[in-house]
Amino acid sequence: MKMYMKSVMVDDQAKALDFYTNTLGFVVKHDIPLGEFRWLTVVSADDPEGVELGLEPNAHPASRAFQDALMADGIPFTAFSVDDIEAEVERLQAAGVSFTQPPVKAGGATMAVFDDTCGNLIQLVELHV
Repeated sequence: MKMYMKSVMVDDQAKALDFYTNTLGFVVKHDIPLGEFRWLTVVSADDPEGVELGLEPNAHPASRAFQDALMADGIPFTAFSVDDIEAEVERLQAAGVSFTQPPVKAGGATMAVFDDTCGNLIQLVELHV
């Protein structure tokens, strides 16, 4: 068994698509209309056959409440790995991304947290192996 896809709930799929592609640098894997919403996934430009990230609408009241609670408590919904966290934070800040936690070393990793503008905090992690 291996991981195929993980999802992040978003308050607006079009806004999320713009942020995750134009700001973060992911590329679209699937964009299939499904009535009011879309089956919308993105992948790393460096690993187009890798794990897909679903940009899921938070239309269900339970998902919206969960998302709001995590944001209010400052808890990241998911994490992305990077090779050079200082460079990535600098690149994203230059693109206007707001960080709620600057890079911090913890054990064998350095972590930072940013706001994805779609209702989530996302953690960046650089592992020191």
